[in-house]
Amino acid sequence: MRSHLTRRLGLTAVLALFLAVFGLAPAAGAAEPAPPAALTFSTDAATTTPGGTVNLSVTLTNNNSYDIWFVYQTIDPTWLTTQRPDLKYSFTGCSLAGPGGSTPCAGTGPANLGGNYGATVPPGQSRTVTLTLQVAADSGCNGNIGFYSYFYAEFSDSSSTSGGPVYTPETRVLCA
Repeated sequence: MRSHLTRRLGLTAVLALFLAVFGLAPAAGAAEPAPPAALTFSTDAATTTPGGTVNLSVTLTNNNSYDIWFVYQTIDPTWLTTQRPDLKYSFTGCSLAGPGGSTPCAGTGPANLGGNYGATVPPGQSRTVTLTLQVAADSGCNGNIGFYSYFYAEFSDSSSTSGGPVYTPETRVLCA
C-alpha cells in the first residue's frame, strides 16, 4: 500500500518537470535586448611590421532611448601582451568621428577614452574614436598586441550601465 506522501512527491516531481520543460523555457526566436550602450573594436590591419602603424577604432553605440551624457572608458594591454617585453608600441594619434566629421581627440588618451566621445551621444547614434598604434622600429616580432576595455556610461534619465571586458582584435607583429 502506497502512502500519501509518496503520491504527493511523485505528483510534485511530475509538475516540476513539466514546468521546467514547458513553462519556464524561453520562447523560440526571442531575441535578447541590446545593452543600453555597447563598445565594438576594429583594426584596419591584422598584421604590421616593426616601424608600422595600425589604426584601432573604438565605436560607442547608444542603444538607449536617452542621451549618453558621460562616458568613462579605459583601455589596457592584455595579459599576453604584457608578457612580451620585446614588443614596443605606443598610441601616437587619436581622432573622433561623429556627425560633424572628424576632429582630434579631446580626452586624456587611451588611459581614459571616455572624454573623447564628445559631450552627448543621442539615442541610436554612435561615436568612433580611432587610435593610431605605432609599433617601434626596434620592436620584437612574432607576437600579438591586444587590448581590453571596460566602460561606464550615464544617461540623461539618470540611469547608468557598465560593460566589459571588451577585447580588441589582436595585431600580429611580423618580421620581414
